[in-house]
Amino acid sequence: MFKGKEGGELYLELGNITHAKTNSAVGEYAFFTLMGLKVGKASFEPDEAPSERTISISTEQLLLNWSYRKQEWDRIKEVIPSPNTFFRLSLQKSPENKNINADQWNVLALCNGMKSVSEITETLNWDEFKTSKTILQLVQLGLLVKAEGQKPLEKKLVGESFFLKLENELKKAVGPVASVIIDDRLNEFGNAAASFPQDQALPLVEALGEEIPRDVQKKEFIRAMMEFLSSGK
Repeated sequence: MFKGKEGGELYLELGNITHAKTNSAVGEYAFFTLMGLKVGKASFEPDEAPSERTISISTEQLLLNWSYRKQEWDRIKEVIPSPNTFFRLSLQKSPENKNINADQWNVLALCNGMKSVSEITETLNWDEFKTSKTILQLVQLGLLVKAEGQKPLEKKLVGESFFLKLENELKKAVGPVASVIIDDRLNEFGNAAASFPQDQALPLVEALGEEIPRDVQKKEFIRAMMEFLSSGK
């Protein structure tokens, strides 16, 4: 079991990977997502049988497929180094007619220089690989360029008081290790406290609640933070 910004589960039977799932995918694509995680926590639960089997190929073939996928990712990263990259329509006129498919049209319509790759992924309900690969194809066709000078709309950030309250309430449940737990979770979310977006505050609270073993304390922690978020004090 994996916990982080993207949670998921991986099942092995007799040494073979037979099932994988994440928040947004199952099977081979879910396995690829889990293999690409850079931070997070993993736990092992023996004798836990999968509810279904979504991977039918051998583990050797699965790992080989992942190797090909990783090579493709490396090529994509040369053009799209981060999911926070922005793209816009190219202003260069080309005499050639471009034939693009439905997926490419969907992405092209959203690349206005104001939406990041991650935001386009969320809008289309795709995985990051599919979105990034499609954008790369459109860049290679000369239809998209990186929006170097375009500034994204600034997101509202939580204030310092949020993290003071967060650490104080978590200490009541887990003691002095609260600050360490918060730092670990911030790494999983990929944001520092000084630049943590307001729309991620509730998911962070819920993630920290998972660290509290006692249900009563967990509920009290979440209740206190929900009250703070709604009132701001």
